Amino acid sequence: MAAVEHRVKVTLIEHYTESLFRFRVERPEYLKFRSGQFIMIGLEVEGKPIMRAYSITSPEWDEELEFYSIKIQDGPLTSRLQHIKVGDEILMSGRAVGNLLPFSIKPGPRLWLLSTGTGVAPYGAILRDEATYEKFDQIYLTHTCRKIPDLQYSQQLADWVKEDPLCGEYAEKQFHYYNSITRDPSHPRQGRITDLIRSGKLFEDLGVEPGFDPDRDRVMLCGSMEFNLELKEILEAAGLKQTNSKDVGEYVLEKAFVG
Repeated sequence: MAAVEHRVKVTLIEHYTESLFRFRVERPEYLKFRSGQFIMIGLEVEGKPIMRAYSITSPEWDEELEFYSIKIQDGPLTSRLQHIKVGDEILMSGRAVGNLLPFSIKPGPRLWLLSTGTGVAPYGAILRDEATYEKFDQIYLTHTCRKIPDLQYSQQLADWVKEDPLCGEYAEKQFHYYNSITRDPSHPRQGRITDLIRSGKLFEDLGVEPGFDPDRDRVMLCGSMEFNLELKEILEAAGLKQTNSKDVGEYVLEKAFVG
């Protein structure tokens, strides 16, 4: 377990549904991170720290840190974290880590940021990083959830990206947002993102060349284990290779989960 190095105060909380919320905290003075990384945060329970990995959703230049969280009623951490209030303290490790980084994949014409649930979190920082727009020509964020209210955070994020003081001008021309729902027939885009990719509907809806091509497409994955494994199969079948310790590939995924 990462050592607790900071105690930071909560500055903002926004609850979206009974199972999803975001919160902002003070940023330790010397804490640096790269867009897409995560850090260990937690609470002290019965004198012991309970820590979990959380992606930092706020951009590198932000004076505070923001996180997007699920609420698990019997989760060791989130069952308690969901009740925090402005002014409360949370625990934080001293270093951000993670491999879901724009420079972890080759540059290319199209970057796909694929996510389910709270897996959209790291893209909050990546989409507000100027380097992302310099490295990729067009950037597509997809977010798939069970119900329409679960999309509220990514819908907010799409607006924030285009209003961003550093990246907004680039985003107006290069950024595209796409969502889908799996359990609400009233939404116009139905189904898991993997099914929408296989059927070609994702590409048709966006009006772009169908399929993934290793000469053109770069992909970042952040979602459930099932989501990651299924997307890996699709990408590998299309000829894309995963970044590893020796070679930079066409796609990369994050393996950290919150519970």
